[in-house]
Amino acid sequence: MIILASDHAGYPLKEEIKKFLNSENIIAIDVGCYSREQLDDYPDFAKAGNAKVLEDDRNVGIYICGTGVGMSMVANRNPKIRAALCHNEIFANLARRHNDANVLCLSGRYTSKRKAIKIIKVFLTTEFEGGRHARRLKKYS
Repeated sequence: MIILASDHAGYPLKEEIKKFLNSENIIAIDVGCYSREQLDDYPDFAKAGNAKVLEDDRNVGIYICGTGVGMSMVANRNPKIRAALCHNEIFANLARRHNDANVLCLSGRYTSKRKAIKIIKVFLTTEFEGGRHARRLKKYS
């Protein structure tokens, strides 16, 4: 399952991502926010997203705020979340292959819809390599 979360700055891109996922018949759960109004705080949505991601090991999150930095910082406060702020497909590939990232963070202000979809496709289709990377993940806690 894909868990979507954003603040007001990430809302427009999140809505475009939802359209893409729907067109691909990929089920997504949107934990907010639900408008462009600045009545929200990104930590609330990152925490809501984390709760849903952690309900099932197969879940992954896509979190979006203005830069992606705030969402990634809050998401990574939970030791079971491995959130990666990715600006391109290479970072998305490596985040999954080497770090087993379970949350993709994007910048709503600086990532185009087209670029976001390319990054998401890579993130969702890349498998964790394991091996020496699995050994390193054990050192996270």
